[in-house]
Amino acid sequence: MKKLTDEKQAALLEAGIAAFARAGFRGASIGAIAGAAGTSVGVLYKYYENKEAFFDACLRHSLRSLEALLDQVTAEEGKLLDSARQLIRGLQAFSRTHPDHVRLYHRITASQGAAAVRLAGAIESVTARLYTDWIARAQAEGAVRSDMDPRLFALFFDNLLMMTQFTGCCDYYRARLAFYRDPPPSDETVEEELLKFLESAFTLEQAAISHREEERK
Repeated sequence: MKKLTDEKQAALLEAGIAAFARAGFRGASIGAIAGAAGTSVGVLYKYYENKEAFFDACLRHSLRSLEALLDQVTAEEGKLLDSARQLIRGLQAFSRTHPDHVRLYHRITASQGAAAVRLAGAIESVTARLYTDWIARAQAEGAVRSDMDPRLFALFFDNLLMMTQFTGCCDYYRARLAFYRDPPPSDETVEEELLKFLESAFTLEQAAISHREEERK
């Protein structure tokens, strides 16, 4: 049996991502995936033991390019908000160029039971570590507020970025956006408004909020 080239293997994984994003793990057809990639089921199973192993490979393939962006931005020296801007832009671009990847993540978020724990570990462990270390480093440097828990702020930050990605390519989130802003805002407007929100969240300590003084009087 002829060995698949790297390009053919990538095409197979991309076909799998598209199918799993559209139909879910149970609904996706291995035969249809192989056909879309121009290969056979037999060849697919030469590389992957079963459907679950293939699904995991698709997920790893999808995460690699995303992790490269996160690693690069969070490792750079500089202001946290400048890095946040790069992340927002990068993730918006990722949603445009890899919509099926983001739709796959969205479908995975509805997983239940043991599958949810396993998949969350595969996806979230990387971002949790990167964002927590990144925010903690900025806090230690005095660049952001001192009265916050870096771990929880990392979670809240990731939640906002996740919703931003979903809004870029998932129909429900696009429709949801229309209730708040119609016509929908440009990527640049979303970036600027989200940065305003983040700047307040990361820099304004509770003790500095003026209305709290009024409440104490």
